[in-house]
Amino acid sequence: MQVDGQPYRTVWLKPGNEQVVQVINQIKLPHAFEIEDLHGVDDMCHAIKTMVVRGAGLIGACAAYGMYLAALEAHDANFEAFMQQSAEALKATRPTASNLAWAVDRMQRALAQGGTPEQRRRAAKAAAAAIADEDVDHCRRIGAHGLALIQSIAQRKPGQVVNILTHCNAGWLAFVDIGSATAPIYAAHDAGIAVHVWVDETRPRNQGANLTAWELGQQGVPHTLIADNVGGHLMQHGLVDMVITGADRVTRNGDAANKIGTYLKALAAHDNGVPMYVALPSSTFDFTLDDGVAQIPIEERDATEVRYVSGQTGDGAVETVRICPPNTPARNWGFDVTPARLITGLICERGVCPASTAGIGALFPDQA
Repeated sequence: MQVDGQPYRTVWLKPGNEQVVQVINQIKLPHAFEIEDLHGVDDMCHAIKTMVVRGAGLIGACAAYGMYLAALEAHDANFEAFMQQSAEALKATRPTASNLAWAVDRMQRALAQGGTPEQRRRAAKAAAAAIADEDVDHCRRIGAHGLALIQSIAQRKPGQVVNILTHCNAGWLAFVDIGSATAPIYAAHDAGIAVHVWVDETRPRNQGANLTAWELGQQGVPHTLIADNVGGHLMQHGLVDMVITGADRVTRNGDAANKIGTYLKALAAHDNGVPMYVALPSSTFDFTLDDGVAQIPIEERDATEVRYVSGQTGDGAVETVRICPPNTPARNWGFDVTPARLITGLICERGVCPASTAGIGALFPDQA
């Protein structure tokens, strides 16, 4: 996608030195656009854990590149042991999104093909690049399938704007490019459909305000930032035509874990007859689970994120301030699970399906 008119991905090998991985530092957005150099697997683990990089698809691709960096670091004499330690370290950084472990496991299978350590390093580089390219292709296809849904709404209200509500950031910043929830929006905008996006601020880290609003602005897509609890009010007054969110893990029966607050949007959408879609690549499915509420691990993050907020002052400085009394305790669950019964459909690279075991199985008979 575009940043000040220049095309970027979110992760890539440094031109002229392909032993360094470069990423966009998302902690700095929207106030500054900075590129981080990652030199080893520890750098990648730190970037994922601290959310320099975040989003289901991107942490999967970054984990793959982390395994490539580990292969470069590993000594020939203890190559296998170092790679296993690196795989475990990467998997431990974020527990909820399935893409991360999926990518590490895929990298381990690529490395298990054998050969000398040098051959395995080349294999790791090729496998990481393939995962990144596949992520982009899947997001592009999600956009094409989701475009048909938006076109259908636009045809029912000719000459009017299609209003879409999204929660958190499942845009190109959360993937290698294009995004999942934003892919249909970008496709519709490029097709000349009048779309407008309601952007939830997404407390406590404000990924909607900081990231989704920034990237939509960069692409020229009309949007409006709203407080997290406004969505239900908008739906009651007919100001939302559809909800599209991403997901960090989806079970084989269609339960979807996404950023905390998604469940409440789904309840409001269900009560007001607003279609609620979850967009995801197949790497986000966890076909081993069939009860999202009971089985999906929910990350609990540092309570500091709830008690403090960062922003830019009038003189341009970025400051962090406390928003509660000094001794107020806080809890910080990062995700919730939306039951399949509240989801109108799942949009993935193979098409759109009901959020059900049968619906998912029809698109993925190899996994059913």
